[in-house]
Amino acid sequence: MMRRWKQAWIALAVTCLCMMSHIAAVQASPAAVWQQAMNMAATGDIHAATAHLAGALSMMPEATDTLWYQRMQLALLLLEMRAHQRVAAPEMLLRKPADGWTETQLIRHYLDGHTGPATISPTLPGLLGAIFPGAGHAWLGRWHDAGVCAMLVVPMLLLTVWAARRRMGPVTLFFALITLWLWSGTVFSAVSLAERGTSEAYMLWWQGLWQAAALPGRPW
Repeated sequence: MMRRWKQAWIALAVTCLCMMSHIAAVQASPAAVWQQAMNMAATGDIHAATAHLAGALSMMPEATDTLWYQRMQLALLLLEMRAHQRVAAPEMLLRKPADGWTETQLIRHYLDGHTGPATISPTLPGLLGAIFPGAGHAWLGRWHDAGVCAMLVVPMLLLTVWAARRRMGPVTLFFALITLWLWSGTVFSAVSLAERGTSEAYMLWWQGLWQAAALPGRPW
């Protein structure tokens, strides 16, 4: 019985906190709410920023002709695009009243003139790196890294083969474990570089989209 009462009090406290946060968002000026959301996004907390903007919009009157309403609505859409790394224009931009906003026209003009960045699949660099050390890095155009990977793994691989031919059991196992450790590290490096390259290319493209929309602040 006491446990149920404790859970009820916790639920009530959480509800009160949520209500207080919404009230604070309403009482704050639109410029203050905007700056808070931009600060959240700049620290990488995109979900908190979108939730903050969505909460503010839900408390605002249906005033689609006001500047801050339009800015918050568009910022919410662009931040959601960034969170999911989408390149297609949100459907809302194609419907009224958003399709008549000046910022919307700027966004659509940027999307028409700037194709989204190509996605680099990390699978191929990973497979190439697993076949031969450094091959994944070479495919990504990182020739220096490819040479370093080959110099790390190939000598250990040759030592493992040399020890195996001489049936040096413990030594062979030692060399084999080191080779496996180094080789797997090079594969992981190739996969990580491919993923990071895709993320960085998208971020540069998205930053251009945000600036083209003439929205204030830099949420990055």
